[in-house]
Amino acid sequence: MSTPLTPRFAEAMRYAYRWHAAQTRKGTEIPYLSHLLAVASIALEYGADEDEAIAALLHDSLEDGPRYSGEPRAQIEQELREHFGERVLQIILGCTDTSSDGSLGEPKESWKERKMAYLKHLESADASVLLVAASDKLHNVRCILRDFRQLGDQLWDRFSGGKEGSLWYYRSLAEILGRRLPGGLAVELQKLVTELQAAVP
Repeated sequence: MSTPLTPRFAEAMRYAYRWHAAQTRKGTEIPYLSHLLAVASIALEYGADEDEAIAALLHDSLEDGPRYSGEPRAQIEQELREHFGERVLQIILGCTDTSSDGSLGEPKESWKERKMAYLKHLESADASVLLVAASDKLHNVRCILRDFRQLGDQLWDRFSGGKEGSLWYYRSLAEILGRRLPGGLAVELQKLVTELQAAVP
């Protein structure tokens, strides 16, 4: 069954541009919007409704939007609620692993602390959060695997967790999502994580 997209989705695209236009993918010149569009696309391919698709498109708005747009996190949160509703906001909050406000220059919590807390959160997160989170991580792993084949171990310099931490994190994500999210999305994520693990010496 297809998901009809209304003008709300077009409005979400405008907000994605507003909050992320200055952002690029780690270690590249690729506009970050490419990732947001890809995550929304994956979510839709795996059955997302419009709220879930909007949340997928804006899933990093609270984590990165303040830093790259200069708008306070509280203001972005208020706009999400007013323009897209409480359900969209709650999905985005469920996909956000920091409480810091980048517009104020607040540092994020330590990488390991954030990732451990996020993995624990996924153990009880609802189906909509799991769908968006898995779509996000699937696109990340696709890009990591592609770039590793081009760059080798130099790739890991982009990531706060380095090689060992990044591999641990994606193995953990694939295991939890494989248990909690039935269907092809989690299976595809597990397959790609296994492929990445096999490719990395």
